Amino acid sequence: MQRRSLAAALALAPLAVPAFAQGTAPWQPERPIRFVVGFAAGGSTDITGRLVAEAISPALGQPVVVENRVGAAGNIGSEAVARAAPDGHTFVVASVGTHTTNQFLYPNMGFHVVNDFTPVSLVLTSSAVLVVHPSVRARSVAELIALARENPGGLNLGTSGTGATQHFAAALFEEKAGVRFTHVPYRGGAPAMADLLAGRVQVIFSPLAEAMGGIRGGQIIPLGVTRNGRMPALPEVPPISDTVPGYEFNSWIGIFGPPRLPEPIVRRMSQVIAEAVRSPATRQRMEDLGYLPEGGSAEDLARVQQRDFALMEHLVRVTGAAQQ
Repeated sequence: MQRRSLAAALALAPLAVPAFAQGTAPWQPERPIRFVVGFAAGGSTDITGRLVAEAISPALGQPVVVENRVGAAGNIGSEAVARAAPDGHTFVVASVGTHTTNQFLYPNMGFHVVNDFTPVSLVLTSSAVLVVHPSVRARSVAELIALARENPGGLNLGTSGTGATQHFAAALFEEKAGVRFTHVPYRGGAPAMADLLAGRVQVIFSPLAEAMGGIRGGQIIPLGVTRNGRMPALPEVPPISDTVPGYEFNSWIGIFGPPRLPEPIVRRMSQVIAEAVRSPATRQRMEDLGYLPEGGSAEDLARVQQRDFALMEHLVRVTGAAQQ
């Protein structure tokens, strides 16, 4: 399928969510469950997977083990789950990157992010915080925009890599605010943040977990958040949309199973994950990391996935991020 028509086709596709049968006994796993994460330990997807795995194990009566299968921007782990048996013992901890954006970035993937998975639960949504080095003569989003317009390309923008959510959050800001930065991609958010702290780049749209230490230490300055509302962990920092109308950029993490996952398994896993995410202890841990806990249904996950296809296709196109 041509990339330009993929979003339209996906938007017309039915939500890949099975209807729940009534009156059946709750499904229980027969052996340990695998949560496959397509990224290295310590990142946001991995941390989320481990939080959920720990929280749901008691209810399921089986260990839930996180398995990191790293490579190809998460595609290796995703493909492993797309090919797994639909028996309820293998799931992928997915993100907007792996299960929306990658379909446009990588034209020759060995699986389809809608057809080859069954949505189970929307775990959380997350936003970024726009931070600058103290040497930048801006203490608000409006001042940053004015400075960037004075000298197009004069500010270096660090991201966790070309085609990453940090890159797209910044690209959408550039488009909406009418500014241009010089993009400096890194192999991950940590080295990008290290160079921001050192003043080698001046601007980053950072996950809160990566920025909070520098914010608290006064080493970097938060100007705005990418969600349409304030973050509980940074209540004094306004939404970017207060200055740039229409700007909002959120990512999400959810749980998918292999295709044709039976209804009782989807129903049981969705219920257990939702209850765990909404529990006070898990909710607090997620909020401390700057996440918005959702505990959403399979339908919620399918809906946000389909909602984001058009935006991600657009951002891949305007940034030229697609892999050849």
